Amino acid sequence: MSARPFQAVNPARGPVIRKTMAVLSACLVAALGCSQAYAADAAPPPIDTGDTAWMLTSTALVLMMTIPGLALFYAGMVRKKNVLATLMQSFALCCIMSIVWMVAGYSLAFTTGSPWIGGFSRVLLNGIGAHIHNGADVGFTLGADSPNATTMTIPESIFMMFQMTFAIITPALICGAYAERMKFSAMCVFSILWSLVVYAPIAHWVWSPIGWLAGLGTADFAGGTVVHINAGVAGLVCALVLGRRKGYGQDDLSPFNLTYAVIGAALLWVGWFGFNAGSAVGANGRAGMAMAATQIAAAGAGVSWMLAEWLRSGKPTVLGVISGAVGGLVAITPAAGFVLPGSALVIGLITGVVCYWGATSLKHMMGYDDSLDAFGVHGVGGIVGALLTGVLAYGPLSANDANPTGVTGSLHQLIVQGEAVLVTIVWCAFASFIILKAIDLVMGLRVTADQELEGLDMSLHGERINN
Repeated sequence: MSARPFQAVNPARGPVIRKTMAVLSACLVAALGCSQAYAADAAPPPIDTGDTAWMLTSTALVLMMTIPGLALFYAGMVRKKNVLATLMQSFALCCIMSIVWMVAGYSLAFTTGSPWIGGFSRVLLNGIGAHIHNGADVGFTLGADSPNATTMTIPESIFMMFQMTFAIITPALICGAYAERMKFSAMCVFSILWSLVVYAPIAHWVWSPIGWLAGLGTADFAGGTVVHINAGVAGLVCALVLGRRKGYGQDDLSPFNLTYAVIGAALLWVGWFGFNAGSAVGANGRAGMAMAATQIAAAGAGVSWMLAEWLRSGKPTVLGVISGAVGGLVAITPAAGFVLPGSALVIGLITGVVCYWGATSLKHMMGYDDSLDAFGVHGVGGIVGALLTGVLAYGPLSANDANPTGVTGSLHQLIVQGEAVLVTIVWCAFASFIILKAIDLVMGLRVTADQELEGLDMSLHGERINN
């Protein structure tokens, strides 16, 4: 059972530019008029208790990636005066995004609607328990009125919660790009709007049974485009719009406590097994292969970043090896359910070197201040992983009745992956820029120079670390 069985190659694809231009009008029409979602099944499928147990576990693992994983990872890399504010960002977004997902995000992303956006039938999670009969546990069908309908052997509430954890961590990843300088109020508003305008539509395009990128044959097992490229590009736009931190390139901006960062990276690594293996939506062989690929790619990228840094600067650093491992986890995310272990190692080794370049040479060459390398690791790593999926995918891992050959590495699949990457970059960059500029006009994005100098812990939250 595949999380994304509708990710099959469809040679009959239209020109991407024409389809992309249609999004602006189609999204509005669909949002206003389309509310058809999961059609009620006459006989809902029974649940599989093993699948259900694994998905409950995976959901908890992915939530752990944000709190405490990402929170500690980012907090350990900022200066002491901003540690609490950085922890606050991840924790507050966990709360805020949970509500946004419950109110509208899930409905817009995973109800049928149109190829461009979902409908409103699951707003406030309306009807999510409709398949429960006399207290019996039953599964549900994702997109039951679609030709690519997917029967789930877990309750819909668990699927909704699993996807909620993705919607939580994605805007939290963006925080790394604007760390130490964005107003907390602006961050909250930006994250809410971004989740509804950028994240939910792209999740629908890629993961909905009738999503238009899914129809092209896009292969994204667990979020290379939806989560990492999306967050990385949004982070880059944030960094460009807000400008550099005060003292960037002159003052000492070194991390306060790399111990926090190592603990956070370790929690991210463990939680990523839920992120990737959980995207098989079942306790099955594909989940096992995704778990193996995840471990191998992370290890390969950690080693290759470490070696690249060692050769260039003469010393391997703690920050380098943990950043490399996270880059490998990012890159294997779209590929985890499509590649064999050898290909996972190749992805990891390539990604470690490329992300090292993205987080060092590229950033300095272009002059932007991506504080904690949200784009350098997540954006660059996501692009590498998405493209290499098109080259290295092993068909039998994703083969099913609808697509007996599965997603197979080929020039055609590489082109499809490139189209999905390009569409994600363009829509995310455009929409993120508009949202940021609107917020800046209404309430301002950046803290004052005095607040930045004092530190966000005290200036925004009235607290500080005393030890």
